[in-house]
Amino acid sequence: MIIIPEVCKRFYRQLVVSCQAAEGDPLRNPDVMTRFARAAVDGGAAGIRANGEDDVRAIRAAVQVPIIGIWKSLQTDGRILITSSFDEAKQLVRAGADLIALDCTTRGQRLGAFDRLRQIKAELGVPVMADIATRQEAQAAEAAGADLVATTLRGYTAETEHIRSFDSSFAAELIHSLSIPVVVEGRIGTPEQARKAIAMGAFAVIVGTAITCPREMTRRFVNQIQLETSSTQGDSTFIGIDLGATNTKFGLVSRDGELRWTGTEPTPQGGGRQVLLDHLKKIARQALDRSSRLEPVPRAMGIATAGWVNPFSGEVVYATENLPGWTGTQIAAPLRDHVGMPVAVENDANALAVGERVYGIAKNVNDFVCMTLGTGLGGGCYIRGKLNRGAHFFANALGHITVQDAGEPCSCGQRGCLEVYTNAAALVRYAENRFPSAEEVIKAANAADDTARKAIQTLSRFLAIGAANIVHLNDPELLVLAGGLVQNNPILLSEFTSQLEDRITVREKRHLRISVSQLGYYAGVYGAAAVAGEIASQEDAERAGD
Repeated sequence: MIIIPEVCKRFYRQLVVSCQAAEGDPLRNPDVMTRFARAAVDGGAAGIRANGEDDVRAIRAAVQVPIIGIWKSLQTDGRILITSSFDEAKQLVRAGADLIALDCTTRGQRLGAFDRLRQIKAELGVPVMADIATRQEAQAAEAAGADLVATTLRGYTAETEHIRSFDSSFAAELIHSLSIPVVVEGRIGTPEQARKAIAMGAFAVIVGTAITCPREMTRRFVNQIQLETSSTQGDSTFIGIDLGATNTKFGLVSRDGELRWTGTEPTPQGGGRQVLLDHLKKIARQALDRSSRLEPVPRAMGIATAGWVNPFSGEVVYATENLPGWTGTQIAAPLRDHVGMPVAVENDANALAVGERVYGIAKNVNDFVCMTLGTGLGGGCYIRGKLNRGAHFFANALGHITVQDAGEPCSCGQRGCLEVYTNAAALVRYAENRFPSAEEVIKAANAADDTARKAIQTLSRFLAIGAANIVHLNDPELLVLAGGLVQNNPILLSEFTSQLEDRITVREKRHLRISVSQLGYYAGVYGAAAVAGEIASQEDAERAGD
């Protein structure tokens, strides 16, 4: 049975404010931190997190709420450690700290965190909060006897440095997997994020920089203004590579959407992971060499690939056997080393949605769905202006919506998936295999061939069944159709629109628009370039100190 210390109950489901100032900050002074703490408590804060004996003592004399004491000290490896010794914890408690937080990351553990944790509890008699960055660290801290864990160091360790915003999915995972309370802290920048954390079940929320650091708050405003200014001055170009199951398309795209040059090469078949990775390296080098002869030189490279992708690490989380051996492949790091520039990796359908938002007909549209039809069926969904990737990067698997119980087998291992009934092979099948390819079926339908027209009608019906589920789930304002099967195929657009209208509720109030992508044959290249542009913007922000 978990017993929650009485002092911790005083900030249950409430806000704790971290009142700290870094070395060199003009506000670094115990008196200033005390004023911040008093203001925070006056505003409703139920606790304070403070750094160092002097700050804790000054704040203790001014407020009655619980104080979480920490002591940041520089270690021999050149990095800061939170509460690196028992003596530091002892001085914090003597100064008035009600509980102690310490670094219990993998690095902290190597430096004796768990021994300190047990000694603090045994000899000082105060609760201990374990600052962690990963689920494994949280579980280890729980087993070592921590009273609470805090997500404080998520995004600040070598393993998690790619995370640069509030990681709500990680917090939710800890809340539901641990027995001890979880305090959510780290990169919380808005009241809405704090409220979300409490709604997920957080024991408490700790906010620091967004409340108590005027220098950082000012810097964020300045950075955003500078980024907007820089984006309107001069030109930038980005290399986009679209790795398809059949062909790999690539090109150079400018910030304003001009496709400077393009190329296409067959994708190697059946060679496995290393063959595909070597193929990408060859294309990347070729694209860079060609682009370097132009002005300006490209700022970043984007890779759009089949399979679900972790865009932060550049790893293919899972891929079907359409690309054998692709699951688990690290793409970003090898290519970055190969070409010497930032490399972004994204699922091809997600990338296409980003391309539509940046370069296509979804500009200024916050809620839309992009469906691409070709060898398979992929999708990308924007919700409230942000690409929805899901908790594990498996979102937008639109091709694997079930439309036929115990139906045709799919490459994913399931049966009856939408993809099996709406891809190029399906169109040829519906046309009784009279035509060698889906492109020929479309040509015949446009020439009034009855069998070909009925084949497109059949595919449109299945597509409408799947799309109706998506519309009912996401309520988009725009549905974009892309890919080879919708190019030069007005019959599909007409049939699909009619079928979908019959399958969605309150359609007269939805004002749903259905459009065909105008990005054309190189839509995937635009998408890959768009994600390259995003990573370039992120690096701009990081250089500016955002």
